[in-house]
Amino acid sequence: MNQDRIEGRWKQLKGKVKEQWGKLTEDDLDVIAGRRDQLLGRIQQRHGLARDEADRQVGDWERRSPEHRLDDKTKSR
Repeated sequence: MNQDRIEGRWKQLKGKVKEQWGKLTEDDLDVIAGRRDQLLGRIQQRHGLARDEADRQVGDWERRSPEHRLDDKTKSR
């Protein structure tokens, strides 16, 4: 998946992420930029969750709506 597609897809997902994890700020969403590992870290920080719980929540969210699935390949970008 190229960077333009990832960025475009992330813009679509930002609202859904904000609905699910309301304590995330716009700045958080800008830092996350579609990267699953960044999302997990910010959920941990803002919601006071352990890494495994944040991972479980994101996994559940992705399974409920496959179109929300984050691309793990974006970790290195």
